[in-house]
Amino acid sequence: MPSIRRILPRPFRLPLRGALRWGRASELAALEHVLLEVELSDGSIGRAEIPPRPTIYGETLGTVLAALDYLSPRLVGLEVEDTEAIQQVLGNFPNNPTAKAGLDIALWEAWAHSEGQTLWQVFEPHHPRVRVSYILGIADEAEMLADAHAAYAAGVRVLKVKVGRDLQGDLLRIATLKERFPDVALYADANETLSPEEAPAYLQRWAEVGLLYVEEPLPIAEVQARQRLRRAAILPLIADDSAFTPRDLWREVQLDTFDILNLKPARTGYTQTLQMLALNRAEGKKAMVGSQALSSFGAYQTALMAFQEGVSEPCELAFHLKAEGGFCSFPPLKEGWLYWEDLAQCRFDPQAFERFALNSRR
Repeated sequence: MPSIRRILPRPFRLPLRGALRWGRASELAALEHVLLEVELSDGSIGRAEIPPRPTIYGETLGTVLAALDYLSPRLVGLEVEDTEAIQQVLGNFPNNPTAKAGLDIALWEAWAHSEGQTLWQVFEPHHPRVRVSYILGIADEAEMLADAHAAYAAGVRVLKVKVGRDLQGDLLRIATLKERFPDVALYADANETLSPEEAPAYLQRWAEVGLLYVEEPLPIAEVQARQRLRRAAILPLIADDSAFTPRDLWREVQLDTFDILNLKPARTGYTQTLQMLALNRAEGKKAMVGSQALSSFGAYQTALMAFQEGVSEPCELAFHLKAEGGFCSFPPLKEGWLYWEDLAQCRFDPQAFERFALNSRR
């Protein structure tokens, strides 16, 4: 069996058409990510996109590179099919979720290529199409509408609206979006900004204006309050920050704090994403897939998980529309839907990548 020969991180920078703002103070003005390349002893190569998020996971470009420095010598030489040994190495290195997820995804692709396949051929779909959503950050009206119009023109018909800083401002923005885009569905992401005392009133108002559901309205530490809010059944609740890992998900399932799980392969890789989806499905919960604000290449690799059994809700596979350029041709959306057969056209473009690559130490 081929073994892991080389692990090479390649930082890159993609400008955005405007900053993404969320939570109380977080902001993303450009994608400063890492393209990870894993080469096997038979020459097969797998790639993945690593998105450091300092305000979410405590990872920076520097910590990702340091984590890969630590993990690489422990992985090089292992057979790519020795998943137990690989997962043990990753499991023995706490935290650093996106660095480990990138390794996992790149190893999956390298293995697929060693078998003469692509990831698209490895992951057979459960359903032929997926409804796609677009993340709409906190912004003034003009910026918000310009962003929404661009997404709509690209075929998006579901918007995930960042909320929680100002209820009246949220309601005005939602009303404006509903007026301008009457055929678009909306849901909210509060990013843990509400208190247990104010959350029921906020959710009630959001329900009254027709939002589908709300993601993480309460701080993760407020476990009992989140449990009570879910039992109140004002709006369906999406678990994201509260379910970073399989262990987190097991806790939340036992406490019954959510209705829909937002899976993000960029922080759990394929191996743990599939494990979490299986547990979620067994518990009768719904699921969606989130992109973690990725380029079109990362969106493609993430989209493969959106077609797996148990994923039923709109998936965040359109953030790449906000980027100025890319190195993978993501297929067009058709009236809000992404179709499985269209993903087959996605390919990594090495020449396009070089335009965005940053100088590496290696």
